[in-house]
Amino acid sequence: MGLFSAATTAWFETSFRAPTKAQAEGWPAIAAGENTLILAPTGSGKTLAAFLWGIDRLLSTPPPPEPAARTRILYLSPLRALAVDVDKNLRSPLAGITLAAERSGQSVHAVEVGVRTGDTPSDVRRLLIRRPPDILITTPESLYLMLTSRARESLVNVEAVIIDEIHALAATKRGAHLALSLERLNRVCHAPPQRIGLSATQRPLEEIARFLGGYTRGSSDQPSPRSVTVINAGVSKPMEIEVVIPVEDLAAMGGLVAEEPTAGPAAAGPSRRSIWPAMHPRLLELVLAHHSTIIFVNSRRLAERLASRLNELWFDSQQDEPGSEVRYTGGESLGVSIAVEGTELVMAHHGSLSRDRRLLIEDQLKSGRLRGLVATSSLELGIDMGAVDLVIQVESPTS
Repeated sequence: MGLFSAATTAWFETSFRAPTKAQAEGWPAIAAGENTLILAPTGSGKTLAAFLWGIDRLLSTPPPPEPAARTRILYLSPLRALAVDVDKNLRSPLAGITLAAERSGQSVHAVEVGVRTGDTPSDVRRLLIRRPPDILITTPESLYLMLTSRARESLVNVEAVIIDEIHALAATKRGAHLALSLERLNRVCHAPPQRIGLSATQRPLEEIARFLGGYTRGSSDQPSPRSVTVINAGVSKPMEIEVVIPVEDLAAMGGLVAEEPTAGPAAAGPSRRSIWPAMHPRLLELVLAHHSTIIFVNSRRLAERLASRLNELWFDSQQDEPGSEVRYTGGESLGVSIAVEGTELVMAHHGSLSRDRRLLIEDQLKSGRLRGLVATSSLELGIDMGAVDLVIQVESPTS
C-alpha cells in the first residue's frame, strides 16, 4: 500500500483485511506504467487491482486543462451489463477515499464516471462528448464508433485502457476489431495509453498477452510485440459435474402412452410419452435445495415456459403447507407469475426483455430475493454474483 496516497491507503485498510494476490502483485507493475495482464479468479478483487492506481491518480492530480478531453481512464467490457456492475463498484472506492481524505484534512479532485453502451440514449451520448467523464465505461463497439466520430477528441488524454473479460475477445472477430481500435486510440492520444487486461479464464497467457500488447515497429521496421507483464494469480477451483437423467428408460420416451385413440381432434394424433413431466419436479427439487441456481435453456420460449411451470409447481406445493401465505403477483408474457410472501421462486431471463427488466431480475438474484433464473445465452452478461451454488443446462446446447 506504500504506492498509494494516505487517503487511499486509509480507505483500503479500513475496508479490507489485506490485498489479494492479484492486487499485491499487480499494483507495482501498473504503478510502473507497464502493460499488465492479470489472471485471477472471480471474487479476487482483480477489478480493483486494475482501477485503484488510476483512481488514486485521478483524485490526487488535477484534470487536464481541456474540459472537452477530460477522460483519462477507459474501461472496455464485451458485456454491457458487466459495465453497469463496474460503474456501481467504482462508486464505493471513490466515495470512501474522498471521505478518508476529508477526515484527514486533505483535498481531492472530484472524479466523474460515465457509461456508454448500445443502450445509452443519444442525448446522454452527446453529453458525454460535451462533458467527458474522468472514467469512461464502454464496449469495444462503442469505442470504435467514438474513434470514427468527433467524440475521439474527448479521448486524447486517456492514460490507461482496462480490458475486462479479455478471454471473450482474444480469439474472435470482435477481438481483431478491438485490436485495430486500440492502435487507432494510440494515434489519437497524446501518448500511447497503458493497457491492462483482466480475466478469470484466459489461456494460454502468453498468447493473450500478445493480443493485449499488440505490435509496434522495431528498429528494423519489423513488427515486434509490445512488452506485457503477466500476473498469474489463478487458482484451480474444484467443480462437481453430473449428468442427470430423470427417467428410468430413455428408450421409452416418444412411445405411445396407450394403444386406444385419445380424446380430442384426430389431427392431434395419439398421446406420446414426454420427458418433461419428469424433469419439472426434479428441477424444482434442485432449486429448492440451493440458495442460488441458474438454469440455462436453448430458447427464449423455453425459458418462459420452464420458469412458469416451476413457479406453478412451487405454488401448488406451498398450498399444502399449513399457514403459508401464497398469492399471485400478475401475469408474465407466457404463463402466470406466482409469489409467496411477495417473492417469485425463479424468473426467466432472455434478450427479449428490456434492459431495465433484466437489471431488475439480476438485482433480485444477487440480493437473494430470487432463488434462481431460467436463462438463455443472454446471461453471458457477466452479473457480478458473490456465489452461484448450482448451474443446470437443460438439454444439450445447440452449439
